[in-house]
Amino acid sequence: MNIKEILGTTVQIIVKVAIFAIIIMYVFRAAVAAYDYGYRVFTEEAVSTGEGRIISVSIEGSQSVLDVGNMLQEKGLIRDGKLFVIQELLSENHGNIQPGVYDLNTSMTAQEMLEVIAVKPETDEEAEE
Repeated sequence: MNIKEILGTTVQIIVKVAIFAIIIMYVFRAAVAAYDYGYRVFTEEAVSTGEGRIISVSIEGSQSVLDVGNMLQEKGLIRDGKLFVIQELLSENHGNIQPGVYDLNTSMTAQEMLEVIAVKPETDEEAEE
């Protein structure tokens, strides 16, 4: 073997090892991110502790779960609107979000918020009866 063949073979090995290392690193990071996201689906804590703040939200019948999640995120009630969609999908309240105005607290978890917004709110007429 001459020097050019040895150098060519060495460069090929180095390139293959580098590509393999990059693939391993990417798969590892993707797996950690997926695990973290999956873990948060079931263990996401409330935005604040203690008494928190009460924030009124209005949900319309035409809003999707993603729209509701993004609205809750914008108002500071949850951290991730997309995660809320998965939590709603896996919740026993799946498909039961009712239109209305709700008072939610920053110390509530997403699951607790789902329990509140899955119950049709009383209107002023129903409350007077």
